Amino acid sequence: MTKEKVCLLSLSALLLIFSSCASLSRYPGVGRIRRFTITSRQLPAAFNGFRIAFASDFHLESKYKYRHLQNTIHALKDEQPDVLLLGGDYQEGCEHVAPLFEALATVDPPYGTYAILGNNDYERCTDEIRRAMKEANILLLEQKADTLYRGDGQLIICGTGNPFDLKRNGTSPTKGLSEEDYVILLTHTPDYAEDVDITHTDLTLAGHTHGGQVTLFGWIVPETGSKYGKRFLTGLNYNRSGIPVITSNGLGTSRMNIRTGARSEIVIVTLQKEE
Repeated sequence: MTKEKVCLLSLSALLLIFSSCASLSRYPGVGRIRRFTITSRQLPAAFNGFRIAFASDFHLESKYKYRHLQNTIHALKDEQPDVLLLGGDYQEGCEHVAPLFEALATVDPPYGTYAILGNNDYERCTDEIRRAMKEANILLLEQKADTLYRGDGQLIICGTGNPFDLKRNGTSPTKGLSEEDYVILLTHTPDYAEDVDITHTDLTLAGHTHGGQVTLFGWIVPETGSKYGKRFLTGLNYNRSGIPVITSNGLGTSRMNIRTGARSEIVIVTLQKEE
C-alpha cells in the first residue's frame, strides 16, 4: 500500500470519528438547533416575537436517514414555530419525495409551511416534488410571494425559482413589493442575495453550502458551493446592501456521506420589533 493511500485511509478514519461525535444530540440526526433574533423597525408590531423554523438540504437518504427525519419532525414540533420554511434539496432519489413531505405536513404550524426548490430538485424529481407539496398543503413559492396576516399587521414571504438560472430568475420576486412591507426572501443559495438586486428584502434565508460539510482547521471538503467562498458559508452575514442573510448548514450531505466541523441544523429565527 502506498503512503498516499495510507494517508487517505487515515483521514477517512479521522473524519468518521469526528462525524460520529458530532451526531450526538437530543435529536439524533439534527446536530443542533441554531437560534437567531432579527430586530427591525420595519417589522409590524403584531409580528413581534414571531418564530420561524427553517429547514434545508435534507438530501434524503444520504447520511440523513428516515430515523433522522422522524427526529427532525419531533424537534420542529417541540419548537412550536409560527411558520415553517423549507430551503430545497430534499432528496437523493424520487422514492423519498412522498414520505418526506408526508412527514413534514405533520408539523402543521399555525401560519403554514412554505418552500422553494434546490438545484438537485430541478435536476430530478421536480414534478414529483411539486405534486407531493400540493398534497401536503405546502405552498411552493417560485418567483412568487404570499402574505401572512396577524392582527393589524402583515408579513410577506417570497421565494425564488432556480437561483442558478439568472437568465430566467434574475429579477427578484421582491422587486414589485413596497418599501413599507416586511419581506422574507427564500432562496436556495445565498449567492442570489449578492448576484441579484433584492430590493425591499428585510431578511434572506438560504442553504446549499452545508456549512462546508467537512471542515478541519479551515480546510473545507467538498467546496462550499458558493462563488463567494466563506463569505456566506454559514450563519448570519450581510450582502452588499446590508441585508441580513442567514445560511443554514442544512441536515443532509452530498458527494460524501460525512459531516464534521459543520453540524447539521434546524434554524429558528425570532423576529423582534425595534422601537
